[in-house]
Amino acid sequence: MWIDTHCHLEAEEFAGREETIAAEAAKMNIRQIVIPSVDRSGFERVSRLAHACDNCSYAVGIHPMYVADSHEDDLAGLKRFLEKNISDPKLVAIGEIGLDFYVPELNQSPLKEKQEYFLSEQLKMAKEFDLPVLLHTRRSVDMVLKYLRRHNIRLGIAHAFNGSFQQAKAFTDLGFMLSFCGTSTYERAQQLRKLVSELPEEVIVIETDSPDLPPSWLQKKENSPLELPRIGEVIAGLRGVSVENLADFTSRNAMQAIPRLVFHLSKG
Repeated sequence: MWIDTHCHLEAEEFAGREETIAAEAAKMNIRQIVIPSVDRSGFERVSRLAHACDNCSYAVGIHPMYVADSHEDDLAGLKRFLEKNISDPKLVAIGEIGLDFYVPELNQSPLKEKQEYFLSEQLKMAKEFDLPVLLHTRRSVDMVLKYLRRHNIRLGIAHAFNGSFQQAKAFTDLGFMLSFCGTSTYERAQQLRKLVSELPEEVIVIETDSPDLPPSWLQKKENSPLELPRIGEVIAGLRGVSVENLADFTSRNAMQAIPRLVFHLSKG
């Protein structure tokens, strides 16, 4: 059993093929695909897609790279959506949220402060609605950790993790899982491959982040959830464990990080 903990199946690259891809993934024993939104317009879209596919669930949030074009009313819209849909078992997390300091203009005033405000407000909602968070932490790990501690957030996933061992421990000490994806398949990513090979199995989950972050065999081609088992195979090789063992513990960890997934997997 595989769980893709982070996949933008609603992205325009997959338009018209979403349900077909999900069905093909199910045949590959990918039992859950978690689809996070990136902006307010995506809340209903990811919800509809998750309800159309038995092996999909969704998260809602405003991605840091979309904060520049977002407004206070979008945060209010997120809260209204959560109030209306919190009993929906397909809604499993708040995400994708976080900070992005990689893009130069996002790391300067006023967008830097606006990102931090949006993160803080969405973490408050995670606390209020008792939902885990799916975190974007590109070049911003320490600042994201600061806000998690400030709001006492103890459940979720640092997606596409690429920090240091010290930062990894800081996340896991808070109760977070660390997610790895196709970037781990590149031989040149030595520090990342060292991380994924040496971290305790109790803290690792996997994802595709498709259509982004394609694995080495795709280079710049479109990524998809169908690549998850092969990504898992590479990570299993790096760790010196069987593919079956890796699939088992990463799925178990995903259900711990996102408790509502247990409901869907128990139905299978």
